[in-house]
This record gives sequence, structure tokens and C-alpha cells, in this order.
Amino acid sequence: MRPLRISPKPVISEPPIIRRIRFKPKTLIYHLFVAGLAMLMLYPLVWFLMSSFKESSSIFTTAHSLIPDPWVWTNYVIGWAGIGGHSFGTFIKNSFVIVVLSTIGAVFSSALIAYGFARINFYGKRFWFTCMMLTMMLPHDVVIIPQYILFSKLGWLNSFKPIIVPQLFGMPFFIFLMMQFIRTIPAELDEAAKIDGCSKYSIFFKVILPLLAPALATSAIFSFYWRWEDLINPLIYLNKPELYTVSMALKMFLDSQSASNWGAMFAMSVVSLLPVVVVFFIFQKYIVEGISITGLKG
Repeated sequence: MRPLRISPKPVISEPPIIRRIRFKPKTLIYHLFVAGLAMLMLYPLVWFLMSSFKESSSIFTTAHSLIPDPWVWTNYVIGWAGIGGHSFGTFIKNSFVIVVLSTIGAVFSSALIAYGFARINFYGKRFWFTCMMLTMMLPHDVVIIPQYILFSKLGWLNSFKPIIVPQLFGMPFFIFLMMQFIRTIPAELDEAAKIDGCSKYSIFFKVILPLLAPALATSAIFSFYWRWEDLINPLIYLNKPELYTVSMALKMFLDSQSASNWGAMFAMSVVSLLPVVVVFFIFQKYIVEGISITGLKG
């Protein structure tokens, strides 16, 4: 006689409990306030973008309206054609040359100087570090005339040298930022590298520099922003239109003696902002990390 098999009872899954979403008054007010603040901060950028599609004569007369009427797409064509027989692409190329060379020189030299201050003991170390930090408090207007006289005697006017070469000797802000980061790296790594026969330069290139990547990226981003938007230095040292940068080209669209082409200027301003926006969204985490690094204790 076969044993009686009792089949297990089917497990009936209970319906999921639907939770009601309840908004607390404080949370709702907070989100509404943040959303309103975000819209308030983004409004100038949206107005700026929409104005690039308006006629030059109606940009300020219809400033209260965001939607262009009519849409003027030729502002970008006229703006890209440039001024003085040089297209706007020439000005962008000049800016990229200055930005890339200045950024590479400033970041690498600052890293090398920061390594010396953070890891190497030498005579007068505190004195030279104090002098370096004091230069951060020195206004740029104070050194404009002495620098111009120096570069004029060297024959560097109407070239990129006065803008690029000073960046090859380190930037105080980058040096301080990298020093704070290097001090967080254990000194035992240096000792281990010395046992393996590495010199000070080998330690810098093989140990410190790879670990310094976040600080290097942060410095490169700041250097890119500062050199890209720089107007004073190109305005002082560059007098040939074929050497003008983006900031100088935008200024050329405005003429105090005749009608200014506001539409073309707004259009090319939007184009000039694209590299900055792309760099920000790609490397924004390094910007936040770099700001936090400067607050670390040495």
C-alpha cells in the first residue's frame, strides 16, 4: 500500500503594502524654496541664451520676453565670420594654445615646487614659503607696469610669451593646494622608495605624482577657467588681430562710436561658454574635492 502524499499548500503571496507618500510641510517648503532659488539663478543664463537669437536692436527693448520674435539664426553665422578678416575659429584656436600651454606649465611646475616644500628640508624653507603665500595677497594691478617693462625689453610684445612663460614658474594657489594633498600621503612610501634606491626626483615622478592625480586635475580645471576668461593680459600684450583671444574678440563686437552688434556678440559668447560648461560637467567632482583638500590640516 502506497503512502499517502500530502502536497504542500500553495503559498499565497500577500499584496504589497502601498505606502502613502506624505509630504511634511517643512520638506515641501524646503524643496519649493530650492527650486525657486535654482530658477532665479538660471534665469540670467536662459535670458543670455535666448538673446543670442534676437535682433540686435530688440535685445534690450524686449528684455522682459524670453522668446525671440522673430528667431534670428544669422547671429551665429555673422559672429563666426569674425572681425577684421579673421574668423572666430582663429580666436578660439589662440585661446586654446594659451590655455593648454599655460595649464600644463602651471600644474607641473606647481607640483614640483609643492613637493619641495612638503617633503624636502632646506635652508630658509619657511621664509620662502611665507614669501610665496604673500604673493597671493599682492594685487595683480601692482605688477602690471613692471612686467610690461620687463617683457618689452625682452622683445616679447605681440606674442604669447608674456602670457604663457610666467605660468611655468608655479602658481601660489596650486602650490598650496598640492602641498596640502602631499601631506596626506604617508611618508613611509618615500622611505620605502629610498630603500629601493630611488632619488628625490624618482620619488616625485614614481610615487608622489601618480598619487597627486586629484589635485593635479583640480589645478588644471582652475587654470583652464582663469586663462580662458582672461582679458587683461591679452589686452596689454597682444596688438595684432590674428593673435587675439576669445575674450578680446567678444570685446571687438562692441563699438562705442557706431552700432554694436549685440546679437553676434551674444551668439559667440554662447559658443565660448561651451568648452567651460563641458569641462565643468565632466570634472565637477574634482572641483569639489579640490576645495575640500585646501581645508585639510597640514
